[in-house]
Amino acid sequence: MSIKTPSFKWLCSVSMVFAFLFASGAARAGGGFVDFNLYPYLSDVDTDSAFTLNIAKKLPKRFSYFSLTNLYSATGDDFLGDSLLYYTEQNLRWQVAEDSPFDLTLQMNFRSGSKNNRHRLGVRWRLNNTKALASFFESLNLSYSINLHAIQFDHEDATVWQMEHVLTMKFPSISNRLYLSAFVDHTFNQNLPATVPNNPIVAEMQLGVRLVDSLYFISEYRLNQYRRSHVNNLAIGIQYKKAW
Repeated sequence: MSIKTPSFKWLCSVSMVFAFLFASGAARAGGGFVDFNLYPYLSDVDTDSAFTLNIAKKLPKRFSYFSLTNLYSATGDDFLGDSLLYYTEQNLRWQVAEDSPFDLTLQMNFRSGSKNNRHRLGVRWRLNNTKALASFFESLNLSYSINLHAIQFDHEDATVWQMEHVLTMKFPSISNRLYLSAFVDHTFNQNLPATVPNNPIVAEMQLGVRLVDSLYFISEYRLNQYRRSHVNNLAIGIQYKKAW
């Protein structure tokens, strides 16, 4: 399924409208961010994501929203050309109580192709917002959360589940321009080919340096154990980010 598929057009259009609204300040109440990431250099896997759009938004009644959308080439021959494919995660979260570090989560995954969309229900624990741990994480300038995607709805067996780790770290003692962000998706009980390791991991670690205003230079290490070769990849590019 290419980028010209109507359902993807609708999804991409809605995401882009929200992104430009947030970036322009039309919907900034409550806090959030939007960032555009472009990767013209991919070291080993040309079919990896070449563009990523992230959107985060605090909503009323303890709800929050986060989404990511990746665009990548089906062939790797043409950077963001006619053979674009997509992957997107749409996350809706609800904080269970005021000052609680726990959220109930709904994650909806959509991607190119047929019979491969996926939806999950789970619980997220924001460790840096936990009172007993807050001072420790603050001393490290680190935010860290674990999301247990306990229930999964798709074509796979009902026993498949996932643990997602997300962190962001700043380095004020070195430079206020520098940050590190990462995620690790660890999936369990999938029925996979023998060439794929049991309980495979997909991970990304992004190191960014602010160049000027909202523009960053980014370098991203990627690990994808679902690939049968070239498990590792390095992406280098630029990021435009607006936070409020």
